[in-house]
Amino acid sequence: MKKLILFALALGLLASCEKKEPTLDRTDFVVITDVIPDAILEIRYYSTYNFVGTRIDGYEQPIAMMTRRAADSLKAVSDDVKAHGYRLKIWDAYRPQRAVDHFIRWAEDVQDTAMKAFFYPMVDKSLLFEQNYIFARSGHSRGSTVDLTLVEEATGKELDMGYPFDWFGVESHPDYCGNPDKMEFEEQEGGLTSVQFYNRMVLRAAMTRHGFEPLDSEWWHFTLAGEPYPDTYFDFPVHF
Repeated sequence: MKKLILFALALGLLASCEKKEPTLDRTDFVVITDVIPDAILEIRYYSTYNFVGTRIDGYEQPIAMMTRRAADSLKAVSDDVKAHGYRLKIWDAYRPQRAVDHFIRWAEDVQDTAMKAFFYPMVDKSLLFEQNYIFARSGHSRGSTVDLTLVEEATGKELDMGYPFDWFGVESHPDYCGNPDKMEFEEQEGGLTSVQFYNRMVLRAAMTRHGFEPLDSEWWHFTLAGEPYPDTYFDFPVHF
């Protein structure tokens, strides 16, 4: 009997380790602007202005979606920054697996460098997998990750973060020209200005205050701590 129980447990452990297929269930997702009506949207993967240069598979409407819990936490961020004269501008949130698959196909075609000058001028496209710019799975597909920045409410201008969204390079790292944990700027020739570094820290501080965790390679990328679907990848298209 003991051997049978151990065997059953082993089978259960193996099953839990198998890669789950992406799901089409969208039950727990909301449109972010339904929760944060004044959020500014610039959904890059619905447009052709992105590192691929075409609309990305699965982006059927220029909207942003997240799990309900993540959207509620982002609303708290929005209320926080509005008190300081800022609004949230969102480039991407939930990303279907089919979009990630599109990125992979694009990365495998090393001859397609149409957008290199705008997003990866200093990176050899053939090294995108090796240098961890492109992955087979993305945290965005779990539904509680968002790419965003801050806009001055008075002027309508984005805060100057030094380098743009989806810039492939060390310049996008939060610790570029400083220590983000201590929020200390370190001057570097040709690097960020103190204002640019500080602007990144304003966004980072607001996001972390309300339960989001930063990524160490992208100043714009945050994931809700304790996200509701840490092991589930979704693949329903982005549309209402």
